[in-house]
Amino acid sequence: MSWQSYVDTNLLGTGSINEASIIGVQGGIWATSAGLELSDAEQAKLLQAHSQPEAVQASGLVIGGVKYFCLQANDRSIYLKKGLDGAVVVKTTQAILCCVYRAPTLAGTATNIVEGLADYLISVGY
Repeated sequence: MSWQSYVDTNLLGTGSINEASIIGVQGGIWATSAGLELSDAEQAKLLQAHSQPEAVQASGLVIGGVKYFCLQANDRSIYLKKGLDGAVVVKTTQAILCCVYRAPTLAGTATNIVEGLADYLISVGY
């Protein structure tokens, strides 16, 4: 399965994730959905976010030009919110899953989808 298939099938295909991107932990976008454009600055912040959770908790993250406020951040998972919408950013061994969801999707639903894919990728060495 290609990286784009993970975005299209495992994330967007659930109907609960609206936009998603998979970024290599060494940099570079491996796959992304139409409409989600991450600037170089946004990518750099996403790559640093898991090693600096306190900074994310203090200032949030910008994803696709939208600023999200941090609900929780640690060295694996970051949960973000903006109004009724939100984002889930999860680090695996070799990748970062960056996923945006919109109402009526609930945070728990989106989190389960993204964390589930992250668990699978970790189990196969990614």
